[in-house]
Amino acid sequence: MQAAQASNPAELEKHLRHALAHGPRSVRGDWQQRDARRAAAVLVGIVPRDQPMLLLTERAAHLPEHPGQIAFPGGAVDAGDADLVATALREAEEEIALLPEQVTPLGLLPAYITITQYHVTPVLALLDPDYRATACPDEVAEVFELPLFELIDTARYEWRRVERKGQSGMSLFIECGGRTVWGATAGMLLQLAVLLGRDDVQGPAVV
Repeated sequence: MQAAQASNPAELEKHLRHALAHGPRSVRGDWQQRDARRAAAVLVGIVPRDQPMLLLTERAAHLPEHPGQIAFPGGAVDAGDADLVATALREAEEEIALLPEQVTPLGLLPAYITITQYHVTPVLALLDPDYRATACPDEVAEVFELPLFELIDTARYEWRRVERKGQSGMSLFIECGGRTVWGATAGMLLQLAVLLGRDDVQGPAVV
Protein backbone atom coordinates (compact mmCIF):
# COMPACT_ATOMS: atom_id res chain seq x y z
CA MET A 1 0.00 0.00 0.00
CA GLN A 2 1.54 3.30 -1.08
CA ALA A 3 1.44 6.55 0.91
CA ALA A 4 -0.75 8.16 -1.75
CA GLN A 5 -3.26 5.35 -1.37
CA ALA A 6 -3.23 5.73 2.38
CA SER A 7 -3.98 9.47 2.32
CA ASN A 8 -6.78 9.13 -0.25
CA PRO A 9 -9.84 7.38 1.24
CA ALA A 10 -11.16 6.34 -2.19
CA GLU A 11 -7.82 4.81 -3.16
CA LEU A 12 -7.52 3.15 0.23
CA GLU A 13 -10.93 1.55 -0.18
CA LYS A 14 -10.08 0.44 -3.73
CA HIS A 15 -6.84 -1.14 -2.54
CA LEU A 16 -8.53 -2.96 0.33
CA ARG A 17 -11.31 -4.31 -1.87
CA HIS A 18 -8.76 -5.55 -4.40
CA ALA A 19 -6.77 -7.29 -1.67
CA LEU A 20 -9.91 -8.98 -0.36
CA ALA A 21 -10.77 -10.21 -3.84
CA HIS A 22 -7.32 -11.46 -4.80
CA GLY A 23 -5.28 -12.04 -1.64
CA PRO A 24 -4.43 -15.34 0.10
CA ARG A 25 -7.24 -16.97 2.11
CA SER A 26 -5.48 -19.29 4.56
CA VAL A 27 -7.15 -19.95 7.92
CA ARG A 28 -5.04 -19.44 11.05
CA GLY A 29 -5.59 -20.43 14.64
CA ASP A 30 -4.32 -20.78 18.18
CA TRP A 31 -2.75 -24.23 18.26
CA GLN A 32 -4.08 -25.52 14.96
CA GLN A 33 -5.26 -28.84 16.34
CA ARG A 34 -8.19 -27.19 18.12
CA ASP A 35 -11.70 -27.57 16.78
CA ALA A 36 -13.92 -24.53 16.24
CA ARG A 37 -17.42 -25.10 17.57
CA ARG A 38 -18.85 -21.58 17.85
CA ALA A 39 -19.18 -19.02 15.07
CA ALA A 40 -18.22 -15.42 15.77
CA ALA A 41 -17.35 -12.23 13.90
CA VAL A 42 -15.26 -9.17 14.73
CA LEU A 43 -15.04 -5.73 13.16
CA VAL A 44 -11.63 -4.78 11.78
CA GLY A 45 -12.31 -1.09 11.36
CA ILE A 46 -9.79 1.08 9.50
CA VAL A 47 -10.11 4.84 10.01
CA PRO A 48 -9.00 6.71 6.85
CA ARG A 49 -6.97 9.52 8.38
CA ASP A 50 -3.75 11.06 6.95
CA GLN A 51 -2.12 8.05 8.59
CA PRO A 52 -4.66 5.18 8.50
CA MET A 53 -5.57 3.98 11.97
CA LEU A 54 -7.15 0.79 13.27
CA LEU A 55 -9.91 0.75 15.88
CA LEU A 56 -9.24 -1.58 18.81
CA THR A 57 -10.54 -2.16 22.30
CA GLU A 58 -9.21 -3.34 25.64
CA ARG A 59 -11.49 -6.01 27.03
CA ALA A 60 -12.81 -5.55 30.56
CA ALA A 61 -10.71 -7.21 33.25
CA HIS A 62 -13.63 -9.14 34.75
CA LEU A 63 -14.59 -11.02 31.56
CA PRO A 64 -14.24 -14.83 31.75
CA GLU A 65 -12.56 -15.11 28.33
CA HIS A 66 -9.54 -13.03 27.23
CA PRO A 67 -9.80 -10.50 30.10
CA GLY A 68 -7.79 -7.32 29.66
CA GLN A 69 -6.57 -8.26 26.19
CA ILE A 70 -6.49 -5.99 23.16
CA ALA A 71 -9.27 -7.04 20.80
CA PHE A 72 -11.51 -6.07 17.94
CA PRO A 73 -15.14 -5.37 18.81
CA GLY A 74 -17.14 -8.49 18.11
CA GLY A 75 -18.59 -11.68 19.47
CA ALA A 76 -20.64 -14.79 18.89
CA VAL A 77 -23.23 -15.10 16.14
CA ASP A 78 -26.83 -14.76 17.31
CA ALA A 79 -29.70 -16.63 15.69
CA GLY A 80 -31.22 -13.32 14.61
CA ASP A 81 -28.13 -12.10 12.74
CA ALA A 82 -28.63 -11.99 8.98
CA ASP A 83 -24.95 -12.78 8.31
CA LEU A 84 -21.47 -12.36 9.73
CA VAL A 85 -21.37 -8.68 8.82
CA ALA A 86 -24.55 -8.19 10.83
CA THR A 87 -22.93 -9.96 13.78
CA ALA A 88 -19.88 -7.69 13.70
CA LEU A 89 -22.00 -4.54 13.39
CA ARG A 90 -24.36 -5.57 16.19
CA GLU A 91 -21.52 -6.45 18.53
CA ALA A 92 -19.68 -3.20 17.77
CA GLU A 93 -22.81 -1.23 18.58
CA GLU A 94 -23.34 -3.17 21.81
CA GLU A 95 -19.72 -2.97 22.96
CA ILE A 96 -18.67 0.54 21.93
CA ALA A 97 -21.88 2.25 20.67
CA LEU A 98 -20.50 2.40 17.13
CA LEU A 99 -23.46 3.09 14.83
CA PRO A 100 -23.80 0.91 11.71
CA GLU A 101 -24.19 3.99 9.51
CA GLN A 102 -20.63 4.97 10.49
CA VAL A 103 -19.27 1.71 9.06
CA THR A 104 -18.66 0.71 5.42
CA PRO A 105 -18.11 -3.08 5.34
CA LEU A 106 -15.68 -4.14 2.60
CA GLY A 107 -15.58 -7.91 2.94
CA LEU A 108 -14.44 -10.87 5.01
CA LEU A 109 -10.91 -11.78 6.01
CA PRO A 110 -9.91 -15.44 6.38
CA ALA A 111 -11.27 -17.06 9.51
CA TYR A 112 -9.29 -17.46 12.72
CA ILE A 113 -9.77 -20.27 15.25
CA THR A 114 -9.23 -19.31 18.89
CA ILE A 115 -8.14 -21.38 21.87
CA THR A 116 -11.66 -20.86 23.24
CA GLN A 117 -12.95 -22.75 20.19
CA TYR A 118 -14.50 -19.83 18.33
CA HIS A 119 -14.43 -19.80 14.53
CA VAL A 120 -13.94 -16.06 14.14
CA THR A 121 -14.51 -14.24 10.86
CA PRO A 122 -12.97 -10.75 10.74
CA VAL A 123 -15.11 -8.22 8.84
CA LEU A 124 -12.87 -5.61 7.21
CA ALA A 125 -14.46 -2.15 7.09
CA LEU A 126 -13.79 1.55 6.75
CA LEU A 127 -15.05 3.83 9.50
CA ASP A 128 -16.27 7.39 9.23
CA PRO A 129 -13.32 9.48 10.53
CA ASP A 130 -15.83 11.37 12.68
CA TYR A 131 -17.24 8.20 14.27
CA ARG A 132 -18.18 8.23 17.93
CA ALA A 133 -17.46 5.30 20.23
CA THR A 134 -18.24 4.83 23.92
CA ALA A 135 -17.08 1.75 25.80
CA CYS A 136 -19.74 -0.39 27.46
CA PRO A 137 -18.12 -1.03 30.88
CA ASP A 138 -19.66 -4.50 31.10
CA GLU A 139 -17.45 -5.60 28.20
CA VAL A 140 -14.87 -2.96 27.27
CA ALA A 141 -12.38 -1.00 29.38
CA GLU A 142 -11.16 1.34 26.61
CA VAL A 143 -11.56 2.20 22.93
CA PHE A 144 -8.51 3.50 21.04
CA GLU A 145 -6.72 3.59 17.68
CA LEU A 146 -3.29 2.34 16.61
CA PRO A 147 -1.41 3.06 13.36
CA LEU A 148 -2.36 0.57 10.64
CA PHE A 149 1.05 0.58 8.94
CA GLU A 150 2.81 -0.36 12.17
CA LEU A 151 0.34 -3.19 12.78
CA ILE A 152 0.89 -4.67 9.29
CA ASP A 153 4.69 -4.49 9.52
CA THR A 154 5.43 -8.19 9.83
CA ALA A 155 8.99 -7.50 11.03
CA ARG A 156 7.45 -6.27 14.29
CA TYR A 157 5.82 -9.64 15.09
CA GLU A 158 7.43 -12.26 17.30
CA TRP A 159 6.55 -15.56 18.89
CA ARG A 160 6.48 -15.84 22.69
CA ARG A 161 5.59 -18.71 24.96
CA VAL A 162 2.39 -18.24 26.97
CA GLU A 163 0.35 -20.23 29.46
CA ARG A 164 -3.39 -20.27 28.79
CA LYS A 165 -6.06 -22.47 30.30
CA GLY A 166 -3.38 -24.68 31.84
CA GLN A 167 -1.59 -25.25 28.52
CA SER A 168 1.73 -23.96 27.29
CA GLY A 169 2.15 -22.82 23.70
CA MET A 170 3.59 -20.19 21.40
CA SER A 171 1.59 -17.08 20.50
CA LEU A 172 2.15 -14.11 18.23
CA PHE A 173 2.91 -10.74 19.84
CA ILE A 174 3.34 -7.22 18.50
CA GLU A 175 4.22 -4.08 20.47
CA CYS A 176 2.63 -0.90 19.11
CA GLY A 177 1.90 2.51 20.58
CA GLY A 178 2.87 1.42 24.06
CA ARG A 179 0.44 -1.51 23.96
CA THR A 180 0.95 -5.25 23.67
CA VAL A 181 -1.26 -6.99 21.14
CA TRP A 182 -1.14 -10.78 21.17
CA GLY A 183 -3.08 -13.99 20.68
CA ALA A 184 -5.99 -14.09 18.29
CA THR A 185 -5.96 -10.33 17.65
CA ALA A 186 -2.29 -10.43 16.63
CA GLY A 187 -3.03 -13.48 14.47
CA MET A 188 -5.87 -11.72 12.67
CA LEU A 189 -3.73 -8.62 12.18
CA LEU A 190 -1.06 -10.80 10.60
CA GLN A 191 -3.71 -12.23 8.26
CA LEU A 192 -4.53 -8.68 7.22
CA ALA A 193 -0.83 -7.92 6.70
CA VAL A 194 -0.37 -10.95 4.46
CA LEU A 195 -3.54 -10.08 2.56
CA LEU A 196 -2.08 -6.63 1.89
CA GLY A 197 1.05 -8.14 0.42
CA ARG A 198 3.37 -8.32 3.42
CA ASP A 199 5.57 -11.38 3.89
CA ASP A 200 4.18 -13.97 6.27
CA VAL A 201 5.80 -14.64 9.64
CA GLN A 202 7.45 -18.03 10.04
CA GLY A 203 6.12 -20.34 12.73
CA PRO A 204 7.95 -20.70 16.05
CA ALA A 205 11.12 -22.76 16.03
CA VAL A 206 10.15 -24.44 19.30
CA VAL A 207 6.61 -25.34 20.40
